[in-house]
Amino acid sequence: MGRSVLVTGGNRGIGRAIAEEFADAGDDVAVTYRSGEPPAGFLGVQCDVTDAAAVEAAYARIEQAQGPVEVLVSNAGIARDTLLLRMSDEDWTSVLDTNLTGSFRVVKRAAKGMLRLRRGRIVLISSVVGLLGSAGQVNYAASKAGLVGMARSIARELGSRSITANVVAPGFVDTDMTADLPEAKKAEYLNAIPLGRFSTGEEIARVVRWLASDEAGYITGAVIPVDGGLGMGH
Repeated sequence: MGRSVLVTGGNRGIGRAIAEEFADAGDDVAVTYRSGEPPAGFLGVQCDVTDAAAVEAAYARIEQAQGPVEVLVSNAGIARDTLLLRMSDEDWTSVLDTNLTGSFRVVKRAAKGMLRLRRGRIVLISSVVGLLGSAGQVNYAASKAGLVGMARSIARELGSRSITANVVAPGFVDTDMTADLPEAKKAEYLNAIPLGRFSTGEEIARVVRWLASDEAGYITGAVIPVDGGLGMGH
């Protein structure tokens, strides 16, 4: 029998690749999305993770359709990049509320069911930027760094109930956004990556699925970089 899996922000990019990876493994996969249309083949639930009531409603629908969430992948996130002195309070709070507080909301709600089941897998999608820092991304880097402390605290708090919490920190991923970068900027980024290429969404997804598998049952509180060596040593 497949497990009940939830991937937030699972309608595109890395999130969709993760959802497809779990579905291919035979799991029952729900994805949340804030706008647009959900991908076919999944239980699509519209949800803004900055809205506590929307999160509660999403979980109620998912639990009714496929049972308590056994694997949570918190992937929903936004970026509002600008230099520090140009960054508004709203630029800061919107990114932190979505990326960090939004993860808190979905993790807290998932933990209720996992505690009853006495098992669970939580994977938070961070970024190499959260470890390295990045000019023009003070808000984004802070939100992604915060996920590390969150996961490690959850790992200590819930580990006795066979619930693991880990972080995956992707580097540059081959997406529509990176495809639109100017060639000079793309070359600059590629030059900084020891493997000399961007990753695919599937490469991130396979690591996430592995962390939720029996093979990784004794791994918790870990930060797994999937960045081609860009952030090594951090």
